[in-house]
Formats: sequence, C-alpha cells, structure tokens
Amino acid sequence: MYIYFFKKLDVWKEAIQLAVKTYKITDLYPSEEKFGLISQMGRCSVSVPLNIAEGTTRLTNKYKACFTTIAYSSSLELLNQTIISKELDFISEDNYKNMRLDLESMTHKINALRNHFLNSLNILF
Repeated sequence: MYIYFFKKLDVWKEAIQLAVKTYKITDLYPSEEKFGLISQMGRCSVSVPLNIAEGTTRLTNKYKACFTTIAYSSSLELLNQTIISKELDFISEDNYKNMRLDLESMTHKINALRNHFLNSLNILF
C-alpha cells in the first residue's frame, strides 16, 4: 500500500490525534452547543490535518506554505474555542491544559513546516 507524504509527517499525525481528542471532549458538552461550539470546534480541528495533507500535494512551495498557514490559523481558532469552552466551564482544567499543550506543540511544528516552504522561496513574512 502506498504511503502518502503527509502520513509521514509528525505534525499531521498530531493533528489527527487532536481532532479525535476534540470530538471526544466536545461529546461531553451541553447538547444545546451542538450547532455552536461543538460544530465549530469539530470543523476547525479537522481543518488542520486536511490542510496539511492538501498542502503537501501542491506543486509549488508557495502554495504549500499557503495551506500550512490555513492549518496554523485553524489551530489558533481551535485554541480560542478551547479558551471560551474553559470560561464557560464546558471543559475541565485538565482537558484544557492538555488541549493547550497539544495545540502549542502542533502550532510550532506547523510554523516550522511553513517556514521550510517559505525559506525555499527566500521570502519571510
């Protein structure tokens, strides 16, 4: 069986695990949040590995960097939704800290991947 490049990336593996964790945690949220935070957190947590995977298929490093930027932005969106969840007491302190640590690790790796693509273009933002 062929192994796609994105499946070899630790950051993609972390993103998949964080998406699964997000779904498990939000499963405990109040049912009235089904179309609010639950839906938004699910969509943006899935957006991260999807954009990493899609970015690796692009032919130019410029487009690869663009998709990693989108993945990074979705990660920060998830971070903010996690903070709001904590403020609303939808998420425990332990789950909040674990999500935060996972997000910090993942965003550092996404940023490193993006910088790798940008450096190959000799462009820094």
